[in-house]
Amino acid sequence: MNKYDVIVIGSGPGGYVSAIRCAQLGMKTAIVEKYTSLGGTCLNVGCIPSKALLDSSEHYYNASHTFKTHGIDLTGLKPNLTQMITRKNGVVKDNVDGINFLMKKNKIDVIIGVAGFENSTTVKIKKADGSETSIEGKNIIIATGSKPSVLKGAEPDKKRIITSTEALNLPDIPKHLIIIGGGVLGLELGSVYSRLGAKVTVIEFTDSLIGMMDKSLGKELEKSLKKIGFEFYFKHAVSSAVNNGKEVVVKAKDLKSEKEIEFVGDYCLLSVGRSPYTVGLDLNKAGITSDEKGRVVVNEKLETNVQGIYAIGDVVRGAMLAHKAEEEGVFVAEVIAGQKPHINYLLIPNVVYTWPEVAAVGFTEDELKSQGIKYKTGSFPFKASGRARASMDLDGFVKVYADATSDEILGVHMIGPRAADMIAEAVVAMEFRASAEDIARISHAHPTYTEVFKEACLAATGNRSIHS
Repeated sequence: MNKYDVIVIGSGPGGYVSAIRCAQLGMKTAIVEKYTSLGGTCLNVGCIPSKALLDSSEHYYNASHTFKTHGIDLTGLKPNLTQMITRKNGVVKDNVDGINFLMKKNKIDVIIGVAGFENSTTVKIKKADGSETSIEGKNIIIATGSKPSVLKGAEPDKKRIITSTEALNLPDIPKHLIIIGGGVLGLELGSVYSRLGAKVTVIEFTDSLIGMMDKSLGKELEKSLKKIGFEFYFKHAVSSAVNNGKEVVVKAKDLKSEKEIEFVGDYCLLSVGRSPYTVGLDLNKAGITSDEKGRVVVNEKLETNVQGIYAIGDVVRGAMLAHKAEEEGVFVAEVIAGQKPHINYLLIPNVVYTWPEVAAVGFTEDELKSQGIKYKTGSFPFKASGRARASMDLDGFVKVYADATSDEILGVHMIGPRAADMIAEAVVAMEFRASAEDIARISHAHPTYTEVFKEACLAATGNRSIHS
């Protein structure tokens, strides 16, 4: 039986990053993946392919809606979904090839098969050909990620009632895409098909979009998405979704009027979150504890109740974000090596890759109020930015919350062009406990989108913004 210092189960962002860091620290490392393609959900059917389609659809939307204003005349323009998906698949392949290279470079043994615990130190692997093998590890890291959650009465058939996985490979552009859930995945994939000409209807149980973020962002995103054809039904509870062959009938109750409404489309995308995935792991054989939501229970070192077994990423508590999993993967590797790493979970940014993009880090206004933290705020709109006006990206704003006494930045919330990249400045600032005054006094290149962050900080320090 092969013996390792570390066995990593799962090759998503958390798993493969953790394996690499373990190898860098001199540990003999193996990674076990049930699919033939490394990279997990994020790389194969999540973050990367969805961004590829978002980018392609944004090019098409701009070509059909803004190029003429820019002085670019086109004739015979039409979307080619097959080519978009072909390009997306190429992007995925290149990234998978990159992960394979990194495994070889770092001398990590890659084992393809379904892993399950035999005991607290031994992992049995069932391979596709029916054979089995076992390996032993001094330390084991569970990084099995998550899967799309299912709504009772609207279970996906992967044909007309689909999850995000199937939405990445549709054979045609939907005429009417019904999305159950107003969260990140649904809005991103809805954006892809709305830009290509689909009617998009979002049915949401709560009263706003992206409920885990500052409410002001959800309201602004709603206004922006309506401009490209989205329609929203808030406070509606879906009771059923039925595939009738060429169409899907979705029934939902209006929670205000108690009336049932029927929606008919050619595809229904179920986007009601994700659930931790531990199927086949046989956690009980290792004595590992999980909670009522199926998450593996871990302590502050991300170690389970069984010494030497750790868990990271979507399979444990916290936000289900690829970069959170990566940070945890490095953290656990360094803990095993005897180092003393740290993660500030408050400063892990959250991003929605619609257009305009949405990004945030730190406390929301509701969180500040609930904790009794006294704060001041400043915001600045992109429509007052010279750079945004030049690029015709006028929707959105940056909002800053700062401590009322110390002026330390407590939260930054932005919706606008390139917010996904801009949020990094806020993360760095908050990591070093910068004040709003600090950012206000730093020179920002002109014209850039980041000037809007500076102006919001100026506004937070006493209504000092220059361009509003």
